[in-house]
Amino acid sequence: MVLLMSKDDNVYMFRATVYVTLLVVFVGVGHGQVVAAEQHSASQLRPPPPAPISNVVLARSIERGVDYLLENQRTDGAWGAAAWTGGVDNDPVPGAFYAFDIAVTAMCLEALLEVGDTEQVRPARQRAVEFLLSKSRDVRRAGPNDLPHVWSHCYCIQTFSKMHRLSNNDADRQRFAVAIQRHMDGLKRWESIHGGWFYYGSGMHRPVNPSCSFVNAAVLVSVHRAKQLGFEADQATLKRAIESTARQRKPDGSFLYTMRSPLDKQHAAWPINRPSGSLGRSQAGNIALRLWGDPRITDDVMRQWLDRLITRHGWLDLGRKKPIPHESFAQVSGYFYYFGMYYAGLCLTQLPPSEQPFYQHHLAHLLIDRQEKDGSWFDYPLYSYHKPYGTAFSLLTLANCGQSVVRDH
Repeated sequence: MVLLMSKDDNVYMFRATVYVTLLVVFVGVGHGQVVAAEQHSASQLRPPPPAPISNVVLARSIERGVDYLLENQRTDGAWGAAAWTGGVDNDPVPGAFYAFDIAVTAMCLEALLEVGDTEQVRPARQRAVEFLLSKSRDVRRAGPNDLPHVWSHCYCIQTFSKMHRLSNNDADRQRFAVAIQRHMDGLKRWESIHGGWFYYGSGMHRPVNPSCSFVNAAVLVSVHRAKQLGFEADQATLKRAIESTARQRKPDGSFLYTMRSPLDKQHAAWPINRPSGSLGRSQAGNIALRLWGDPRITDDVMRQWLDRLITRHGWLDLGRKKPIPHESFAQVSGYFYYFGMYYAGLCLTQLPPSEQPFYQHHLAHLLIDRQEKDGSWFDYPLYSYHKPYGTAFSLLTLANCGQSVVRDH
């Protein structure tokens, strides 16, 4: 998953680059032809009108997803574990799994806050809240080169902010406020020397790692939600993250995977950094920059990238469930899929209400068609965290597909 990967991407990126190079050689596709294949007009990318999804079908899909989360919650309130489910990851023990526990549980809790308010769901939500409040205070780096706890800070801020907004209990609101500030401090502590964040990094003072566009985007969305409630991140850290993310946006609207400096663009033409490889990443980048006031991210940009996601989402779908990161076409990894769908769901909320149903029905079709028999969704075998995080992302996306919505992010 984009969110929780802790393997050395450089190894996988090299391997995927070799595969792509061999494909070009054997198939005889020249660079000019590849570039031409990426160039489509807005009219060519516009998908046809979707078949409407009935409220009954949508509600049933959501119900099945909620049932999956309720049936698979751990007794301590968390979701997922370090069980091998066919993947290739080999993350530091125990730190990586501690971080995964926190991040995935925060995501699942937010999903249940969004779509489940029943007598059956409320005890599960409360167990998750207590787990996060008690365990997330000690989250830390997993190893000398692994920083998956950045995701823990990100999604805890996002979920605790929602809890703070929903709660009417002053004592609980104070607990959530303390937790939000603690995770804000964690983001400041683990900021990359290049601005923003990444889930790899050496160095014991500030991580020596590139700034990662999609990690930055996710964090910026969560911090913006907290800001709406009066919680402020360190302003210098925030400014550097916004600027770095903006620099990673290419003229064609795709986002670089990572960047070390404004001059670090020698790989900008790699498949992963082209529109096909950036389909999911651009959704996150667009909503993050839009929320933080980037004037370039207009409604037209939102529409164009939502159109592209729907029309060309096969680039993401081909990588879905593949166990080796970046082995698919355009160097896509399986964990790009539901991450991209979730942030696309946030993007559509920025459009006028009259335009939202077009994208809501399209996204709902894609998600409902890919729901597993047990009610879950998954795109990449990450120990046993894959179904909880895929289900959380999908439920949150479907929550934005039921009606015209304007949400606080």
